[in-house]
Amino acid sequence: MSVHRTVVFTDLFGSTSVFEALGNAKATQAVTQVTAWIAKVIQAHGGRVVKMLGDGVLALFNDNPSAINAVVELQRRHQKRMTQIAPANRMPIRVGVASGDVEIVAGDCYGDAVNVASRLSDLAGPHQIWTNGTALDGAHEAEGVRFRVLGPISIRGRAEPCTVYQVDWEDDAPSALLTMQSDMVPLFDPAQVDTLGGQIDLLWMNERATFRSFELPIHIGRLRRAEFMVDDPRVSRSHARIDWRNGSMMLVDLSSYGCWVRFSGGGSDLALRREECVLHGNGHIALGSSFADLSTPIVTFSVT
Repeated sequence: MSVHRTVVFTDLFGSTSVFEALGNAKATQAVTQVTAWIAKVIQAHGGRVVKMLGDGVLALFNDNPSAINAVVELQRRHQKRMTQIAPANRMPIRVGVASGDVEIVAGDCYGDAVNVASRLSDLAGPHQIWTNGTALDGAHEAEGVRFRVLGPISIRGRAEPCTVYQVDWEDDAPSALLTMQSDMVPLFDPAQVDTLGGQIDLLWMNERATFRSFELPIHIGRLRRAEFMVDDPRVSRSHARIDWRNGSMMLVDLSSYGCWVRFSGGGSDLALRREECVLHGNGHIALGSSFADLSTPIVTFSVT
């Protein structure tokens, strides 16, 4: 049976490290408690939980506004819940939302919207909500909520890129970019993305460089042979790599002490330790220490 639904995928970021820290039994209990709580919030907003996926939840909503309201409440309430948990045991939520036709078979669901929501959940950073454009049709920016276009991003298995939006939900993230109303029109022509590729500009002190997608991967590090050298003792010899993968700029941390990413327009800083994330828009990358350390080397980036 084919129906039009809004698909929500949630995923607990960092659950692997929690299993290492707590052991299988305690970690399983912690993950199950969070996913059961996620299911209750979804159901309270009129959603139907299709299935639990280990540290994730797949759900369907009949309309976009209910889905967006549900995932915003999830993020806000979970952020407060995590303040009562030891930092090493925290598991932020990342969310993917997509609206479209789905096939319901024996209580499960299939289709393009399911695949897109799953992929957006994988690409989003901790605390983030990423949606396709149609998932915001009829939804409104409630108090403290902004819809911010990220542009077209290639989705594995799809011929055409998907125009992606981030739902900014944090009350304490004021920004001129966040107060701008989006006209819901893609910044680029998705049909041209594969032809044009992408470009990233990097800046650190007097070091400036531009790399096109066909020139990637490149390395950021302390060694002179790194394509973008940051000569600071806190920076590893080969600290990070930037890849062009499936139409997206990917930052891959290779270091001992990690990278921190801060995107312009608000949202929580994203900490990477031997992990990766999609770079989009403008922002900053702190190498070897968080942004709280005012002396840490910070690379400014701009993706077009």
